[in-house]
Amino acid sequence: MHVKEDIIAILEQFDIGNKFSSLPVLPKASVLIPLIVKNGELHTMMTLRSKELRTSAGEVCFPGGKRDPSDRDDVDTALREAEEEIGLPPDDVQVVCRLVPIINKSGLLVTPVVGFIDESFCPCPNPAEVSAVFTVPLDFFTSDKDHYATHGVAGTMGMLHSFYFMDPDSGSQYHIWGLTAIFAILVAALALKKKPDFDVVFDPEDPISFFQKILHRRTSKL
Repeated sequence: MHVKEDIIAILEQFDIGNKFSSLPVLPKASVLIPLIVKNGELHTMMTLRSKELRTSAGEVCFPGGKRDPSDRDDVDTALREAEEEIGLPPDDVQVVCRLVPIINKSGLLVTPVVGFIDESFCPCPNPAEVSAVFTVPLDFFTSDKDHYATHGVAGTMGMLHSFYFMDPDSGSQYHIWGLTAIFAILVAALALKKKPDFDVVFDPEDPISFFQKILHRRTSKL
């Protein structure tokens, strides 16, 4: 089975292209969701942010950050930030798609950029920004085993998702939650064509339409 080729074909169907370029001006950010095939299974790479950072210190995130004036688009932002944070050369990323952006709690319009990287990539984290780098099996984000949800949290879309992941390589436990968890669940549901074992606010078979409605609802008030 050609895992990588199959996943690329699936995810390309959800690429938004420049569909949201006409939205009201909002500060923009991008994250790179790196996918890796290990022993025939799909994994994603995540980072633990440095405790010295001003925002989201000590939290688990995908590599990413705010748009720079020199960035041509959302993909440029994601690739530049990944290189700065974990030493990932942009040419080593096979960009597959951009998914629908989500407005985060700080009012940033965050676009997830999904791309494949080679299993042999060895991250070189920038200690000023990143404390640790680790990989998680993507199907972890469709399982209820280590998943927790809190309802009625202000600023969240229906519920706040949390996962506790024990990294077998380092023995460290990581708390993955908030927007990072939403992006991970979304990519897992799409790439694996698998409905999560827990309740989510979007339709796992057509999740993009839900996020589009939320986005238009939020931006129509600007």
